[in-house]
Amino acid sequence: MSDESDVAAWLTGRLPRDWFEGMPTVSVDREEIVVVGTLAPPATDAAGGEAAARRGEQGRIGRFREETRGARMRIADEAETLFGRKTAWGARCGQTEEVFTNLATPVMTRLRQPQRRVLDTLVDAGVARTRSEALAWCVRLVGRHQEDWIEQLREALVNVERARADGPAA
Repeated sequence: MSDESDVAAWLTGRLPRDWFEGMPTVSVDREEIVVVGTLAPPATDAAGGEAAARRGEQGRIGRFREETRGARMRIADEAETLFGRKTAWGARCGQTEEVFTNLATPVMTRLRQPQRRVLDTLVDAGVARTRSEALAWCVRLVGRHQEDWIEQLREALVNVERARADGPAA
């Protein structure tokens, strides 16, 4: 399994320089690589306001998606061969960000009645259509509100991986 820095290093050499402003954000988990790059904002008429600016950003992202589709698919195929993971692409432009096609991976979990009741309440209240959707909503909410704590955990895991790599071979 290659780590995020290996994948990011490979992508740095592989991606065309003119696609993004600066380096894209690369995130990796067990199943997927997600590459999100920043696009130059379009010139818009200031009189159009915020709504026009957002539409311009969406248009720029849409154009990038269409114009780079073939090349992105070839790079994704290469990455899957090298790293054993699917690749999803996205772009951010101004205040707009879109990830084009990424995996929705099923995750098996066992919940006791109090946890199931939380999910059922979210479904009954119309927050989610299914228990699965309610659980995804909960995970997003925790991720949003506990971002610093989650980041500390990720950093700790990187240190654990380093320690394992530096330790004696089995």
